Amino acid sequence: MSTRDFTKTIQHHEEVMARVPAVRDKADRTVRRAERIFERMDEDGAARNARRRDYQRTMEGVGKRLLQVGIAVGCISLAAVLAGLLIPGGIGMFGFLAAVGLAVAVAAVTLFWPRAPQVMQKLDPALSNAQVVSRFDSFLVRQRPALPPPAQVEVDAIHTMMPDFQKVISRIEKTEPEAQEARRLMSNHLPGLIERYLQVPEGFRDSVDGEGMTVDERLADGLGAGRKALEELGERLARKDMAALEAHGRFMKSRYGDEDEALD
Repeated sequence: MSTRDFTKTIQHHEEVMARVPAVRDKADRTVRRAERIFERMDEDGAARNARRRDYQRTMEGVGKRLLQVGIAVGCISLAAVLAGLLIPGGIGMFGFLAAVGLAVAVAAVTLFWPRAPQVMQKLDPALSNAQVVSRFDSFLVRQRPALPPPAQVEVDAIHTMMPDFQKVISRIEKTEPEAQEARRLMSNHLPGLIERYLQVPEGFRDSVDGEGMTVDERLADGLGAGRKALEELGERLARKDMAALEAHGRFMKSRYGDEDEALD
């Protein structure tokens, strides 16, 4: 290799090495972009699953109302038939029209009567733990579009944990401390935080409070704190179930394990 060729090789190598930082930066940007895309896909999945659960709950409510309408119309029809049989001369055309009008009125009232609010303004002792979780989940579905992106991330994280949390909390009594704390979080504290945020005019949401946080950041921070509290409650309840399973398994082994070994 001549000196000129060797020099060209060195120069080419230096040019390649000079482009390495730019290539590395481009690769890092690509990786970060992919991570954001995958993160967004996960968030959309959580929101989509939450909307599906809310739709299922809505359809269950519609089905119940249709059943109530059917029962009411059936009772009115039966009453009209009995009245026609018992009253001499029957109920006549006016009686028939009155029965039809009554059935239509009852059906309209049953179908279009305002639904109960999705989240209780006060703790309602009549609602089960599972019902509180369902209403809170539906509340978040309806409020999510009005929230800033950082808060939507926290809402999606809460949506993700709701199915498992509903399972563990539905097995305990409403009077237990964990249930009481969870009900307060889902009925008052977290909904109240979102409602207070929505009361702030949009033009003031970039303002900084006394701790240097904007309104959007304060909302996301509060939702994150509530999410962590729910996660801790769910983990505590799950550990109780695990301990109960362990105790039952030990009982089965102590009661029947020796007999099985003796038979072997």
